[in-house]
Amino acid sequence: MSEERDGRTAADLIVECLLAEGVEVVFGIPGEENMRLTNALDASPIRYVLTRHEQAASFMAEMYGRVTGKAGVVSATLGPGAINLQLGVADATTNSTPLVALSAQVGQFREYKESHQFVDLVSLFAPITQFSGSVPSAAAVPEMLRRAFKTAQSERPGAVYLAVPEDVEIEAAEPGLKPLPRNVVHPEAPSASQVERAAAILREARNPVLLAGHGAARNHASAALARFAEHTGVAVATTFHGKGVLADDHPNSMGTIGFMRRDYANFGFDQADVIVAVGYELQEFDPVKINPDGDKEIIHIHRFPAEVDAHYSVSVGIEGDISASLDALREAVPARPPHTGAAKIRELVADELFRGQQDDRFPMSPQRIVADTRAALGRDDIVLVDTGAVKMWMARLYPTYAPNTCLISNGLSTMGFALPGALGVHLARPDRRVLAVTGDGSFLMHSQEIETAVREHVPLTVLVWEDSGYGLIEWKMRLETGTVSNVRFNNPEITQYAASFGATGYHVTQADELLPTLRKALDDGGVSIVVAPVDYAENISLTDRLGLLTDPL
Repeated sequence: MSEERDGRTAADLIVECLLAEGVEVVFGIPGEENMRLTNALDASPIRYVLTRHEQAASFMAEMYGRVTGKAGVVSATLGPGAINLQLGVADATTNSTPLVALSAQVGQFREYKESHQFVDLVSLFAPITQFSGSVPSAAAVPEMLRRAFKTAQSERPGAVYLAVPEDVEIEAAEPGLKPLPRNVVHPEAPSASQVERAAAILREARNPVLLAGHGAARNHASAALARFAEHTGVAVATTFHGKGVLADDHPNSMGTIGFMRRDYANFGFDQADVIVAVGYELQEFDPVKINPDGDKEIIHIHRFPAEVDAHYSVSVGIEGDISASLDALREAVPARPPHTGAAKIRELVADELFRGQQDDRFPMSPQRIVADTRAALGRDDIVLVDTGAVKMWMARLYPTYAPNTCLISNGLSTMGFALPGALGVHLARPDRRVLAVTGDGSFLMHSQEIETAVREHVPLTVLVWEDSGYGLIEWKMRLETGTVSNVRFNNPEITQYAASFGATGYHVTQADELLPTLRKALDDGGVSIVVAPVDYAENISLTDRLGLLTDPL
């Protein structure tokens, strides 16, 4: 159909559907084939954030969705623009984060043959999304947009991709076409018989332990989890994604599990005969590390069934609303005294952090940087931690007190998400201070988005752990092969680099400068890059020390 130049087009209808879904911001880069959608967004109340790379835009949308629970939206043109979205889209799916990706596509009149900039995008996105499709006509827009958001925000959230052919975008939208209403899915009550089966296991358990994952965080189960832990006395560990779902200073907390080698919290699982897994998903953490012999009984509490794994053989699955399930199970079992091991594990973590806080070496020890980062941020402020050695140190030691306040990619574990992701988080949570923590390798993957933050007046503070190398890979090479190769590089002078974008750069030159510098950068309301040279010699020292650790419980 030809374009109705003075009337309403499919592009206009797409924007109406986005508004009906509650979308407030779209991240992306326009192209020739989706310019009408871009113009329609510009004429709407939706904020369009122009980025410098589509991959960065996808991370912004992903992190927006991570902290809101509503699908973040990213837009790109066809071909290379759409393909650039794929890393953030895959990251969202593997991190169970709602995201809707829209891109242009060649017109339907030429997609059946070899054609300029045409690739089969629907097929490319299918393996990394919950649903991948092409909008065939203006009439299909309301149904396909509703399906996209319903799927992305389902019980198992993830990414959805929709291609909009260029001839569909300009197609006239009939006056009767309008967005479909959002359907509200009410949480399901847990099965009484499954609750009783789980209660029978817990009554006989000698040493139960609880593992809280991402699902507990995104389903707002913190209060119910605390009630359950306090009543049953179980020690609680979280995955990297679950950090903060039970505050790290709670009496039942034993911290975070997921380090690449044995760590303090592992001892709590060594002694366990029953694992209560709450909102846990296998891609967060390999269950072989806490159930190596596959002999522990597992109670799976989530909105959907467990994945099959030889080391995650579920004795009882309770599917439904997580908070309601925890409360029902709590009421069905007798109270127990608190597990004494949780306090011992917290003491070990606190002692390591305290010793790091006193460490004045320069370049700085990782423990000192973590301690000063924690001191600079409030309990409800948000830190995004990029992938690399920095992730291991922050995940292990950074005390976290509320869900979604320490954001880590541990599904796909992609590098480069934290800096652009921090822009998305700030737009979703403008009342919080937001800090991106990244290694220098990850920093330069999307450092061009400093310009986006400056131009869009988005407060952005980035802390760069600088070691001029890929520290995590070097760490593993030293552990597993004893030979290090191809991990060293050179950096620009990052403070000057930041200034070239109109941002403020700080280069820490001694250990006691970091904390006041971070506080200044976080409080100034602008865009600041803080560089802290790090001494990663501590990496091998840590794994050696943990390897010699005997059972502390």
